[in-house]
This record gives sequence, C-alpha cells and structure tokens, in this order.
Amino acid sequence: MCIVLRAFRKDDFQQVLDIYGDGIRTGIATFETKLPDWSLWNKKYIDHPRIVASIDQDIVGFAVLSKVSQREVYKGVAEVSVYVAKPMQGKRIGKQLLLQLIKESESRGFWTLQASIFKDNKISIHLHKSCGFRVIGVREKIGKLNNKWFDNVLLERRSHHIGI
Repeated sequence: MCIVLRAFRKDDFQQVLDIYGDGIRTGIATFETKLPDWSLWNKKYIDHPRIVASIDQDIVGFAVLSKVSQREVYKGVAEVSVYVAKPMQGKRIGKQLLLQLIKESESRGFWTLQASIFKDNKISIHLHKSCGFRVIGVREKIGKLNNKWFDNVLLERRSHHIGI
C-alpha cells in the first residue's frame, strides 16, 4: 500500500466530501450535520496547506486548516481538521497527514495549531498528542448535537521554529 500525500485539488472535492460525510455520521467528529457545497467548504478552509492522502488515485484522507480569527494578531494561529476514510483508519494515515500539515503550516508562518476534539473521540485526541499537541483544557457542554451535550478537549501545538 503506497500512500501519497499531495496538495488538494478542486477535483478531489467529492471524495473529500464523502470522507467528511463519514465523519459527520460518527457523531463525534464534528457538530456539522449536513455536507457543505464547494463554495462553503472552500471559504471555511485556508487555501494552503490543504493536503490529501491517496492510494492508487483514491483519496483516503485529508487535512486542512481554518482561521481562528480575522484579526491580524492571530494570523499565525489556525485550527486543524484531519479526516481519514473509515476503511483506512488505524493505518497511520491520519498521523502522516497531520505531520505533513504541521510541516507545511510552519513553512507558511503558522506558529500555533489548535484542535477542538469531542471528548469521546479518544483516537483523535491520541493522534494529536502523538504529533506534539498538548491538552490545554476542556470546554464543557460546548455544543449540542442530536439533543445531546458534548464536551470538547482543546489541544494546541506551538511551533519550535516559528514565533519563538
């Protein structure tokens, strides 16, 4: 199995959306309940870096960043999103994507990456910790999904190269 990490292209969108849909259906990956169209998805995520993992031209995962604020002072801070296709989970694809996202984000001047992960999503929390993120707190009952309150674990990773 040869995994190729590369920049996202617009024609990857449908496969990325399918993977995101799997995340929505887990009930512990996002508070979103509907798939976005291209315009909404494209506005939500920073243009670069956007990374996909592929095997034989099939997209099996993706990693993207979103701004945490429009204020200039936070221009080097972004929130991380990493998703892996359900049948490909547990094969270290998420770790490869996240490590590449960290590397590329630093080359673009990001000094802090953060993640807000459902407390029940232990695998994602472990993944982020294994890539240098640390828990900085828990936001209790931060959002309601399907009439159930959820806590989010806040994690951050400070660059060792940018903003020091």
